[in-house]
Amino acid sequence: MALPGSRRRRATALTAGLALTATLGFLPAGSASAADATEAAAAVPAVTDGPKLSYVVNVKNGYGNAKAAKKAIAAAGGTIVIAYDQIGVIVVHSQNPAFAQTVRKAKGVESAGASRTAPIAPALDTAIDSERPLTAAEAKESAEVAGDGQDPLEPLQWSLPAIKADQAHERTLGSKKVTVAVIDTGVDDTHPDLAPNFDVRSSANCVTGKPDTTPGSWRPGPTESDHGTHVAGTVAAAKNGVGVTGVAPGVKVSGIKVSNPDGFFYTESVVCGFVWAAENGAQITNNSYYIDPWLFNCKNDPDQGALVEAVTRATRYAERRGTVNVAAAGNSRMDLASDSLTDTTSPNDTTPGTRVINPSECLDIPTQLPGVVTVSSLGAKGLKSSFSNYGNGVVDISAPGGDATRFQAPEGPAVDGRILSTLPGGKYGYKAGTSMASPHVAGVAALIKSKYPWAPPSVVKAVLAGQADNRACTNPYDYNNDGVVDAVCEGDTRKNGFYGEGVTDALDAVRR
Repeated sequence: MALPGSRRRRATALTAGLALTATLGFLPAGSASAADATEAAAAVPAVTDGPKLSYVVNVKNGYGNAKAAKKAIAAAGGTIVIAYDQIGVIVVHSQNPAFAQTVRKAKGVESAGASRTAPIAPALDTAIDSERPLTAAEAKESAEVAGDGQDPLEPLQWSLPAIKADQAHERTLGSKKVTVAVIDTGVDDTHPDLAPNFDVRSSANCVTGKPDTTPGSWRPGPTESDHGTHVAGTVAAAKNGVGVTGVAPGVKVSGIKVSNPDGFFYTESVVCGFVWAAENGAQITNNSYYIDPWLFNCKNDPDQGALVEAVTRATRYAERRGTVNVAAAGNSRMDLASDSLTDTTSPNDTTPGTRVINPSECLDIPTQLPGVVTVSSLGAKGLKSSFSNYGNGVVDISAPGGDATRFQAPEGPAVDGRILSTLPGGKYGYKAGTSMASPHVAGVAALIKSKYPWAPPSVVKAVLAGQADNRACTNPYDYNNDGVVDAVCEGDTRKNGFYGEGVTDALDAVRR
């Protein structure tokens, strides 16, 4: 979510395949039982000449259901990539256009849906470049004014004093026993600001839906997005006399790559990411993305509803195992608490259409899922960022994510209204987005977990909310001063649609 004013991570979309609604056939209506349907599917060879799609199949609770579901998957022409039996989610590939409809009728299956509308295919190079690299002159000037104990680029990081992280660092940098998993486009663990804190054990590549722990598989490729590396630096860039400083510079950070080279975050990859993080030592996850290809997933749609169910199972499983999940609210300037919204961008991997949705039934996932901490973005003046989504009762907390410098310019010596952090290849650059706000909160959550290592997710989230600094609604809200109200904040000083419980406070998090 690094592009201000847009939630797209790429300008182009795959066009090689037909839209799902065009390729999927519908079986004749009938009154056959689930067992009859399974047997019929087994008796008639499945069609396997359609586009190759990826699916998630959600298994019902109960003994024997997984076995029955797997049998039905095979009969319907599906190939199992991996079965997450611990949450009852199976990742499947199939070229049967009627795969989902067939399997939904099978014994043991609760729901099933395609995770994309474009066929599985080699990806194009549409990676996002850094919005602005750090200049040599800025780096030189920053190093000259850096105070005792500051890393050389820290004077340019206006977001650290904005949440009192600089004061928190005088008390603690966080514990090496705490790991924040950056579920994203990949993390360059060779960066000198990330290498000291990188947790290889908790890192993996989940792009296929199945974890790959080949050394370096979690890194972005040379043509892939630098987004995850930037996020990781905001969380935990080491305080080591080099470059920038993270919000929690003493904790560990891992990389779980879930975005393919086109920048698409598909359901099976994200499910893998949450399960892997939960089972491999991550106490916090940061999720600065939404799950493609739907900006909103409608629970009453059989495909989209299955995606919501699969990711919900994964996030709940992670939380049950002690993981706090933090996510970005999104960059579409939308009120997620409104009665209706117009989505013109879905599906974004084939041909998008226009639809009016109810955001209480059609969810932005993972950020709107139960238990996930939803983070809105602030600019350098402490106001909601021009691009940030909002919503009373939806946003939990706010943090600096930057904004255009012409809208919210920072005080000197900082020079850019965006967020400075790490980029692959030992570089640094500025980005803005709720993607940049979320890792500030993930870093504060890591500091809380460091202070209270016994605390379950419910306690960490309670402290996170309790330490936030109250921020009253900003009304009228006219971010560009053109005389037009751009958004309306609802709620009171203690909790509202722009800032949730308030602005995250790293100092209060470590001293209370």
